[in-house]
Amino acid sequence: MAHKTFISYKYSEAQDLRDDIIKALGDDAQYYKGETSDSPDLKDTSTSNIKKNLCDMMFDTSVTIVIISPHMKESKWIDWEIEYCLKNITRKERTSHTNGVVGVIMKFNGGYDWFTNHFINCHGAFVINYRNDYLYPIIYKNHFNSDPPQWHCPSCKTYDWLNGSYIEYINEDDFLSNPQKYINNAYDKSENDASGYSITPTR
Repeated sequence: MAHKTFISYKYSEAQDLRDDIIKALGDDAQYYKGETSDSPDLKDTSTSNIKKNLCDMMFDTSVTIVIISPHMKESKWIDWEIEYCLKNITRKERTSHTNGVVGVIMKFNGGYDWFTNHFINCHGAFVINYRNDYLYPIIYKNHFNSDPPQWHCPSCKTYDWLNGSYIEYINEDDFLSNPQKYINNAYDKSENDASGYSITPTR
C-alpha cells in the first residue's frame, strides 16, 4: 500500500538524494507531497510564507523521510518539520496524526563512516552505533526509544533493527533498493498514535 510522503532535507547538499528517492519510489511517487526540482524557489520569501507552504505539503502526509546529511543541522527547517510531523495537527476540523518517520543516511565521500561507528557486542559480532552530534535532538531522542524496549539482544542491550526505534536510520543504498519496505515500516509504527514508543514530539 502506498503512503503519502514528505522529504525533509538540507537543500544545498541533499537535493540530488531527494531526487533519487523520488525516482526510486516509481509509481508511488504520485503520493509524494514535498518539494521537487520543479518547485518554486521560496528562499527569498518571508518565514511565514515558507511555513505556510511547508504546512500545506506536510499536513496530509503519513510518512516523513528525513535525509541525514553532514551539515543538516545548518538547516533552518528540518527540526521544525520533524516536530510538525510528530504532532497531531488540526486544521479546519481535520486532524493529521503523528507521521511515521524514517532517516536516510546520505553517502558522503563514498561511505557512511562520517556518521556510523562500529563496536563489538558481547557475542563478538560488529554492531553499528551513530554519531548524535550530527543530529537534532528531536531525531536522536526518537531513536532507540521503543517502550518497552524491543531488543535484538537483551544481554548486549542492542535494539532490534527497524523496530527498536521510532526513527530508524537506513543507509541510502539500502533505502533506494527498496523504499517501500522502509516507508511501510515507518507507517506501521505510526498506527495507534505510535503506541509502543516513547515519542519526543518537540524540539
